[in-house]
Amino acid sequence: MIEENVKKLLSEIPEKNIYGEKVTLVAAVKLQNATDINRAVNAGITDIGDNHVQEFKEKYGFITGNPRRHFIGHLQTNKVKYLIGKVDLYHSLDRLALAEELSKRSLSAEVVSSALLQVNIGDEQSKGGFAFDEALDAYKKATAMPSLKLKGLMAMLPFTDDLQLLKRLAAKMRELFERVRDLDGGAEYLSMGMSGDYKLCLDAGSNVIRLGTAIFGQRNYN
Repeated sequence: MIEENVKKLLSEIPEKNIYGEKVTLVAAVKLQNATDINRAVNAGITDIGDNHVQEFKEKYGFITGNPRRHFIGHLQTNKVKYLIGKVDLYHSLDRLALAEELSKRSLSAEVVSSALLQVNIGDEQSKGGFAFDEALDAYKKATAMPSLKLKGLMAMLPFTDDLQLLKRLAAKMRELFERVRDLDGGAEYLSMGMSGDYKLCLDAGSNVIRLGTAIFGQRNYN
């Protein structure tokens, strides 16, 4: 099933978005075992994203095929040390304290860590990230930190059937991304879109999508 899902997605997802930017598919591997992750990689997945540090640590040495490694979940500052030098792109920079810790640890390890600023575009209490109106100022502050390279923005749209609301929020994120890119020419990625809404997000100008269920099927939380 995994191989068929990957093949189908790779044939359906456009190579570039409406702005001509390369679209990156990140396989969200939360609760997936190394065998199934490797099946996805062998089928053509080039990027994988973890949500939990403990899972990342346990599976790190068992992943084959050398995919790019993303960290896409909430990250506690006291666990940053386990990821330094092993993650290609952090998606969930949701507070300045985390940016400072990532900068400090990266500087000490003599590496540069690339990250995306997380924006709480739906203004949801259950989700982390900077408020829309605070994001640009936070981006400027994080960009100035040593050994930390901001590469764009990440957002999660609300879980709702209100299609028009989702389209407005996705368009708003793209507008913010354009403002960030005017500020910082190094901003490359707008990470927005999961299994349930990635088509809408691509239509709005996302260039990174994070798909788990669409690849691996429903997660087994048991």
